Amino acid sequence: MLEKQVTSISFFKYDNIPNKFRALKNMGLLPPAFANVDGLQFSKLMGSGRGNGFSIKPNFGIYAFLGVWNDSSQAKDFFKSALFSKLKAGTTKDWTCIMKAFQAHGQWDEKEPFGINASYDGQGRIGVITRATIKTKYLYKFWKDVPAVSRSIEDKSGRIFSIGIGELPLILQSTFSIWESKKHMEDFAYNSKYHRDVVQKTRKLGWYSEELFARFVILESFGDFGFKVMGE
Repeated sequence: MLEKQVTSISFFKYDNIPNKFRALKNMGLLPPAFANVDGLQFSKLMGSGRGNGFSIKPNFGIYAFLGVWNDSSQAKDFFKSALFSKLKAGTTKDWTCIMKAFQAHGQWDEKEPFGINASYDGQGRIGVITRATIKTKYLYKFWKDVPAVSRSIEDKSGRIFSIGIGELPLILQSTFSIWESKKHMEDFAYNSKYHRDVVQKTRKLGWYSEELFARFVILESFGDFGFKVMGE
């Protein structure tokens, strides 16, 4: 089963108040229905922050759906379903990426959702998911450093797309990014001053009660969100 596991992430953009309100309601109404989707092992419906997503202020126009599936055929069946159509209703843009993990460390809701079932030879674009539960006592210190990191990623060489998303504002935070290669991603993660400083503070102070980091090879993608990944 693990060898066929895939992860999907979809982004939806809504442009007017009625559609944004419908998307916000979906955050509360739709997650229980995901429990009945065939082949769906793990899922999250998340909102985003303003700007590039890395903000304490919510963006009611962009949402994301993350799914971990038994196999790609069950994921694709979901993308044709009425439930997925509800997520897409009222969107001006939507985009979906299907991936397999080649590295993963940490937990999400006390689970390890991403099984490692792919290899990566250092060539080609990769997807990266991070997430963390921020301890309440460190919320101010964490968000004080976010703007500088956010600005530093914008013009980073090799970055194709990046966004901050989350289940709960301020506390349950995630990111998704796409890079030209693992080397480009690591150059930002370990050599960018602002990001490196935040990583060091995280290790020293223990900002998070739970965290996860995963890297993926991209199998396919479809839709439009203002960037190209697989030539779609």
